[in-house]
Amino acid sequence: MNRPSTIGQLRDSGYVVRSVKDEIRANLVDKINRKEPLFPGIVGFEHTVIPALINAILAKHDIMLLGLRGQAKTRIVRQLPSLLDEFIPIIAGCEINDNPYHPVCKRCTDLVKDQGETVPVDWMHRDARLGEKLATPDVTIADLIGDIDPIKAASQRLHYSHEGAIHFGIIPRTNRGIFAINELPDLQPRIQVGLFNIMQEKDIQIRGFSVRIPLDILIVFTANPEDYTNRGNIITPLKDRIDSQIFTHYPRQIEDAMRITEQEASLTRGGRDIVVPYYFKEIIEQIGFEARKSEYVDQKSGVSARMTIAAMENLISNAERRAILLHDKKIVPRISDLSHVLPGMTGKIELVFEGEQEGPLKVGKALIGKAVRDVFKKYFPDPLLRRPQRGENPAARQQTEASEYAGVISWFESGNKIEISDEMAIDDYYRELNKVSHLRDITVAHMKVPPDNLYELSSAMEFALDGLHQFSKIAKDEIDHMVEYKDLVGSIFKGRGKGEDDD
Repeated sequence: MNRPSTIGQLRDSGYVVRSVKDEIRANLVDKINRKEPLFPGIVGFEHTVIPALINAILAKHDIMLLGLRGQAKTRIVRQLPSLLDEFIPIIAGCEINDNPYHPVCKRCTDLVKDQGETVPVDWMHRDARLGEKLATPDVTIADLIGDIDPIKAASQRLHYSHEGAIHFGIIPRTNRGIFAINELPDLQPRIQVGLFNIMQEKDIQIRGFSVRIPLDILIVFTANPEDYTNRGNIITPLKDRIDSQIFTHYPRQIEDAMRITEQEASLTRGGRDIVVPYYFKEIIEQIGFEARKSEYVDQKSGVSARMTIAAMENLISNAERRAILLHDKKIVPRISDLSHVLPGMTGKIELVFEGEQEGPLKVGKALIGKAVRDVFKKYFPDPLLRRPQRGENPAARQQTEASEYAGVISWFESGNKIEISDEMAIDDYYRELNKVSHLRDITVAHMKVPPDNLYELSSAMEFALDGLHQFSKIAKDEIDHMVEYKDLVGSIFKGRGKGEDDD
């Protein structure tokens, strides 16, 4: 496609220059009419954040995305350029992407004055029209807006009061585009004050220059809630100038959380077949849900979706490590692999004082245990006796519930125990689990796993055992890389982690 290369050719073509906000608004309306996805990859915001974002764009507002870490704020910002025109014309060589019909910088106004319609035009792609700045305490007004450049003045023999001596900051360099400031509260209050004029009048003034340079720009801020960080706040006058403030949130449904993890996690591993049973995906996401309501976790800090993504990757990695060691072609996670997700969790959870006292590893293991317990209840009957409902025979009810796991529990009560590790070959792993009376039958009945698939059956059998442990029906000890399941009462009297031969 041959595009106009001078201002004259552009004018003859009938091209109309639109403001950034008009351009984004029109393209958004077109996408909605064509039923195209507006923000692909953004999961769980379909009825909350995205409608609010659409309303703000239709109203031509500057926007703030306010939410805890790991809530897709930056991803949303980086998808906004998809609503821009693919290419727009700018005066060739202009530092601030001047509109060919109405240049505003000194260099371009002089160029148009001298050369008129023959001034060359470049075409700027939408990907180059997003400017981002991470707010840090050392950011200056010069970084954002600009300052006098003494080297530029000296090399071009310009007086400091000459407009040509200006070095533009990142905001004017994003003119006719979208500018985003991430983590706005980290910006010093005096720097936030410097944004007032841009928000209100849409122009900038540098040092003592009397000239004001109008900007055509959409500004988007992202921030954590003010009570999350001690590093700073958003000053009220600036907040008042931001037209729309949109709250983001964590996934509210576990299915949405699983879709996010599947989308983001690196799960392709060296040609080996990877089988992740659905209940493992539920357990990983439930860990995040448990962390977001735990009394040991700082809820003002939040628990990023990156935690469950890293946890899933570590889970698969440990299963892959086992497959490599045992020359296995199939990667299937086990419950004993869950202890290896802790490195992906501990650095992503901020603990309150009580949590620090317990320690991050202990808190992490407790969260994993609660997640296993909650998911276990979706597949198996509740091991705890419940009060009978009206009209129900209490004795029959209790007998039914108790008999569901009676064979498994009585096997351990007879003094039996099993030892498994995350490095056991599949045959040894299954053989050890199958020692437990009735365990295989209960698992096949409730998990609906193929009885001849030892990989999935064995993992599900361990899931059943660990669920009984989480409901305090059997004991579990972890020593080095070994996991031991045994009788609960016997372990209480003999001491934690000790067998008969250890005393």
